Amino acid sequence: MLKRFSISLEGNLLDSFDSYIKAQSYDNRSEAIRDLIRKALIRQEWLSDSNVMGVITLVYDHHQHQLQEKVTEVQHDRHHLIVSTTHVHMDHHNCLEVIVVRGKAQEVQELSDRLTALRGVRDGNLAMSSTGKGLH
Repeated sequence: MLKRFSISLEGNLLDSFDSYIKAQSYDNRSEAIRDLIRKALIRQEWLSDSNVMGVITLVYDHHQHQLQEKVTEVQHDRHHLIVSTTHVHMDHHNCLEVIVVRGKAQEVQELSDRLTALRGVRDGNLAMSSTGKGLH
C-alpha cells in the first residue's frame, strides 16, 4: 500500500532534482524518490556487512603475463562468493570478465579490490545490490 507524504525543498534544489528526473527518464518525482531511498538503504546494507549480491566487471589485456592465471587464482581463493562468471573477448587484446558474487559485503568488496588491483586490469567496477528485504 502506498502512503503519501510531503517534503519541502529549496527552489534550486527542486529544479536540479527535476532535471535529474528528466535525464534519468523517470515518469514522476515519486518514482525517483523511491529509487533514491532504495539505493540508500541498499548502501546501508553494504555498510553493515549484510549478505548482499553484486557484479564485478573487469577489463584487462589478456596478453599481460600470467594475468588470466592470477584472475582465476583469486577467484578460486574466494570460490564460495562466486555465483557465476562470464568471459568475453572484446578485441584481440582486451577481455571483459563479469563475475556475479554473493556473500558478506566486506568479503565481496575485498574480492573486488583484489581483482581490480591486479597488474594489467585496465578497469574494474563493483555494482552492489541486495534482495532489499524491507524495501517494498
